[in-house]
Amino acid sequence: MWGGRFAEGPAAVMREINASLPFDKRLWQQDIAGSKAHVAMLATQKIVTEADAAAIREGLDTIAGEYRTQGVPIDLALEDIHMATEGRLAELIGAPAGRLHTARSRNDQVATDFKLWVRDAIDAVDAGLAAFQAALVTRAGEHAASVMPGFTHLQVAQPVTLGHHLMAYYEMVSRDRSRFADARARLNLSPLGSAALAGTGFPIDRDMTAQALGFDGPTRNSLDSVSDRDFALDYLMAATQLSLHLSRLAEEFIIWASQPYNFVKLPDSYSTGSSIMPQKRNPDAAELVRGHAGRIAGCMTALVMTMKGLPLAYSKDMQDDKPPVFEAHDLLALSIAAMTGMVESCDFVAPRLRQAAEAGFSTATDLADWLVRVADIPFREAHHITGTAVKLAEREGLALDKLPIDALKAIDERIDERVYAALSVDASVASRASFGGTAPDQVRARIAEARAALGLEE
Repeated sequence: MWGGRFAEGPAAVMREINASLPFDKRLWQQDIAGSKAHVAMLATQKIVTEADAAAIREGLDTIAGEYRTQGVPIDLALEDIHMATEGRLAELIGAPAGRLHTARSRNDQVATDFKLWVRDAIDAVDAGLAAFQAALVTRAGEHAASVMPGFTHLQVAQPVTLGHHLMAYYEMVSRDRSRFADARARLNLSPLGSAALAGTGFPIDRDMTAQALGFDGPTRNSLDSVSDRDFALDYLMAATQLSLHLSRLAEEFIIWASQPYNFVKLPDSYSTGSSIMPQKRNPDAAELVRGHAGRIAGCMTALVMTMKGLPLAYSKDMQDDKPPVFEAHDLLALSIAAMTGMVESCDFVAPRLRQAAEAGFSTATDLADWLVRVADIPFREAHHITGTAVKLAEREGLALDKLPIDALKAIDERIDERVYAALSVDASVASRASFGGTAPDQVRARIAEARAALGLEE
C-alpha cells in the first residue's frame, strides 16, 4: 500500500502494533456503505467512468456478501478494514479497484465509518433504553400504591411507594436518552471528502455523499474533520452516565435481594448458585452490571487520555479510539438487557416492603408537619417535639402511631387524637401530593405521561 517510499517491509512487531484489522473489522458495513456513496459521487462528477464505478459497486456487493457469511479474514499485512476491502476488491475486479480511493484518504474514510458506526450504536442503545423504560413503567403501574421505606444515608427516612421509586429510574433513563440524542445530533455531519487533512483538488460533491449516508451535511473544516473524535467521547460519556444509573439500580437489587431485606426475589434466570453452599441464590447478573459500570468508565477515561495532547490533524494514536468504544458498547448492551430482564421478571415482596416502612419511625416528619399545620407550632420547635416522641417510641419499642395519646400529650399538651390520622404510612404517602411527589395519584399521573411518551397502550 505504501511500499513505494520504503526499501524494506515492516518488522513483524511493526505489522502487529500497526494493524487495526482485528478490531476495526466491525466497521465493514459502514466502510462498504461509505465506499459506495463515494464511488457514486465520483461517477456523477465524472472523476471516474460509470463503467469503473459499476464494477466497483458490484465488487463491493460481493465483498459484503462474503463478509456477511464468512466474516472478515484477518491479514495483518493489510492493516485495517479499509485496505482489506480494497485489497479484496482488486482481486475481484482488477485495475478499476485502484480508482475507488480517488479524492479520499483513510483519514476521512475512518472518521466517516466510525461516525456511522457510533450513530448506529446510539440507535441500538436508544431502542434498548425504550424497552427498559417500558419495563420500569409497567412495574411501577403495578405498585403505584405499594408502600416501601424511602432511604437517605441508607437509613429509613420517609414512606414512599415502590412505583415512585421505580419511576425515579425512568427519569434517569430519560436524561440518558436525551444525552445520546444530543450526541447523535452533533455527530451527524459527514467528514467524507476532507481527504488526509486539507481537502482535495478533485471537483467532488460532499453534499451528495453526506446525503447518501444520512448525514445532515458535510463538516466545515477538513483539519477538524479528520482529527475529531468528540463524537466517540460523547458516546462514552453518555454511556458512562447511563452505566452509573444502571449500577445504582443493580446495587439496590443486590441489597434488596439479601435475606435481611427480602424486598425482592430475583428470578432463577438472573441468579446463580454456589459450588459449596446449596442454599445460596446469588444476584450475579446485577453484580456484573455493577462491575460493568467501572469498565465503561475506564473506556471513557482511556479515550480521554488518548486524545488529550494530540496536535492537529491525524496521529496514529487515534487508531486506539475504537477498542474502548466497542468494549463499552458491548458491555452497555449486556447491562441494559440484564436490567430490563430483572425488572420485568422479579417479584417485589410488597408485605415486607410495607413492614420495613412501618418499622423505622418513617412517619416522624408527618408528626412534625401535623404540629405545624394543625397546632400552629413553628417547624423547628415541632422538629424538637417529634424527636422527643421518637426517642420515647424507641425506648418503649413501639411505632409512633402506637404511642398512647397520654404519652404524646406528656411531651406536648397541644397534641390530640387527631394526630393518629397523620401517622400511618398510607396517610403519609397520600399527603405527599405535590407535583412529582410520592402520593399514588401523583405516581399514576407520571406513569400515564410516561406511557404516552413511550407510545404504550393503557
